[in-house]
Amino acid sequence: MKKILILCFLFFLINDINAQNAGTKEDREALFNYIIEKTQIREAWSPIKEERLNFNPMADMLALKEEVINADTNEKLFYALTKLSAARRDRHLSVREVQGGLKLPEINQGTAPVRFDVDFSNKNAPFLFVADFDRNIKDHSSKIPAIGDRLLRINGENINAYLDRTKVYIRHSTNENFIKNMAQRLTVKNRDLPPAFFKEKITLTLKPKKGREYSVTLPYLKEVDWKHGVFIKDYPGYEKETSFNYESFELYKPRDPTNKTLVLWWYGFRGDLPEASDGLVKWAEENNALNYDLIIDAIDARGGSQGAYALARLSPKPFKTTGGNLKLSDITYDFIARYTDRYVKRQAQMDHDSRETEDDGSYAIEWLNGPVLKGLAAGQAYSNNTPFKCAHLPYYSDWIMQPAEKHFTGRMVVMFGPRGGSHLTQFAAMINDNNLGHTIGMQDGGYSNTWEWTEVLKFPGTDTPVASFMWDIGHTIRPNGQIAEGNPSQIDEYIPVTRDNYLTYKRMLLDKALKHLQSTPENVNLMDK
Repeated sequence: MKKILILCFLFFLINDINAQNAGTKEDREALFNYIIEKTQIREAWSPIKEERLNFNPMADMLALKEEVINADTNEKLFYALTKLSAARRDRHLSVREVQGGLKLPEINQGTAPVRFDVDFSNKNAPFLFVADFDRNIKDHSSKIPAIGDRLLRINGENINAYLDRTKVYIRHSTNENFIKNMAQRLTVKNRDLPPAFFKEKITLTLKPKKGREYSVTLPYLKEVDWKHGVFIKDYPGYEKETSFNYESFELYKPRDPTNKTLVLWWYGFRGDLPEASDGLVKWAEENNALNYDLIIDAIDARGGSQGAYALARLSPKPFKTTGGNLKLSDITYDFIARYTDRYVKRQAQMDHDSRETEDDGSYAIEWLNGPVLKGLAAGQAYSNNTPFKCAHLPYYSDWIMQPAEKHFTGRMVVMFGPRGGSHLTQFAAMINDNNLGHTIGMQDGGYSNTWEWTEVLKFPGTDTPVASFMWDIGHTIRPNGQIAEGNPSQIDEYIPVTRDNYLTYKRMLLDKALKHLQSTPENVNLMDK
């Protein structure tokens, strides 16, 4: 009896602590009002995104007021704030746990041994299909899914209804990016979604191209040995250059000496991108390949920086960079102070120019402490537009980047897809808007902003932390003058992924890239299309 009383006491104590961390109803209402107030004055909205997705972010946020106010546990409040943030439909903006703040319950995380991708053959009705499975899936299921089998239900729920329920929690800036990323995370059990979305095992109802639907129930595993892998690199006639070792991209050279093209598998705009770009030019110079055409596979790419630095070495044509501005608000002074402090500390540690920028980082400092502060004092809503973060050019420039002293002189074909965005969205815009090359595949994920502000939320009038919350405080401006957020640049040759071409998609795009180069005059990339 004594043990039962102790357990009951602990149960009520834990629930009381949980409720205290979530604050009172008055605390949560004050917190909601604070977020709304700061969002109205800090957020850099993208009208073109709102039009394309047909939504009103402020209205959608205000509609969540009662849910936030009534969220009387850690879990309820955290995921209510997640929905509140996601209502802006901005892939970059997250809500995260902080020390002393809302604590989420532990769950047994894992990945089921099946992975999905998206069939985009009908733009208005994409669907999910089996894209990969564990090499040892037979140890977990007597029925082995086949590549291309369509997903109908998850744990008995219609997949479209399930996706609609998840959409309010998942950060995204385009519908294509949402469903692409959800397909890959659908069988991953983590804390991106409330625990109620998951069961101990996952039951998937599938339908083959021919035949009756069937169901498989699978466990969540700590590790999965995928049969095909997350990144498919399929370039017949090319071999990887093993001496070229960089994180940002890999180099594939032709086996046929008469083939004057190189393939780059682009992983992202990582910290070694300047070194990788210079290394590629050096390799090409040593191998008499600076006049080769480039085929860039950026379908799997993620974000980072320095895309303009790379393009100045990959293309013989001058181009306009992306740009950006800063939303001027209550946190502008603090933002500039923090940025300047980081710059000063970085300069004290360096004995050479920073590889993060074309100069030593002073372009941005000069702009932030000059025109931006003047604009704030004048009551402007936004700063002036400048080359993106002044990373390559000063704020008073014409945004035009010239080819580097040593650069490729051939043509360029680039493959894109909806998986990635951020700096990839800018990279795609610089190529498409400046006609630097021929683009094929699908549009990128379409998310990019210039600056962000992250703040540890506290219940107003207290020192009680809740969670970190982010605001998009600057537009990215494409070379064509449009806001980039939710607005990816168009593809020259649209070729969607389908369940029928999934495993050979890269090979098909490579073949189309080669045919384009064979049928196009050599100077086409030096002229307007």
